Amino acid sequence: MSLVETVRNTLVPVHKEGYRFIAIFFVVSLILGFLWEPLMWIGFLLTAWCAYFFRDPERMTPIDEDLVISPADGRVSSIATVVPPEELGLGAEPMLRITVFMNVFDCHVNRAPMSGRVRRIAYRAGSFLNAELDKASLDNERNGLVVETSHGAIGIVQIAGLVARRILCWTTENASLESGERFGLIRFGSRLDVFLPEGAQPRVSLGQKTIGGETVIAEFGSSKGPVISRRA
Repeated sequence: MSLVETVRNTLVPVHKEGYRFIAIFFVVSLILGFLWEPLMWIGFLLTAWCAYFFRDPERMTPIDEDLVISPADGRVSSIATVVPPEELGLGAEPMLRITVFMNVFDCHVNRAPMSGRVRRIAYRAGSFLNAELDKASLDNERNGLVVETSHGAIGIVQIAGLVARRILCWTTENASLESGERFGLIRFGSRLDVFLPEGAQPRVSLGQKTIGGETVIAEFGSSKGPVISRRA
């Protein structure tokens, strides 16, 4: 492998949504440098972090209609059976909810956990509580998608956090999504809830790190029970 290929494979593309933020950080850094040089270098570090935040790497998604793939990079902060948000229209029966929390150092591009057709998109204004709190699922600003899959309707909810102030969703109702396909982004810290119908078994544990578009978080049609893990 040549040096050029090595560099190309090492550098991660930046999503276009981040270009103007990186430019703003860079310009502010230059202005601060005229006031006091150390501030410029601090600004350059923050500019590098901004570029890192908006990274958009390619992922290798397992192709299997029985698998549910993580919608984002982050940490599994909740595995519970709860009633989905009313605006999704998924009924009043509890569903398996797997939550992935993203901190400000995680890649924030959101990906479809399963293939299917987008039946509904429902935005709900709300608060900006710490996204790790359980009540953030109902109180925080959020954007929900209902996707019809081969195993029934699933819910995907983008939830703003304490720092996050902008939820982006690029797909539309009646559009088709492939498993692992990019469908949105949340700026600067947040979480995603995935609601799954009966028959889904978790394949992750609390606290486990996930890779969006690659990590299997649940599976349909398996006789195996929930995953039991140990910290090594």
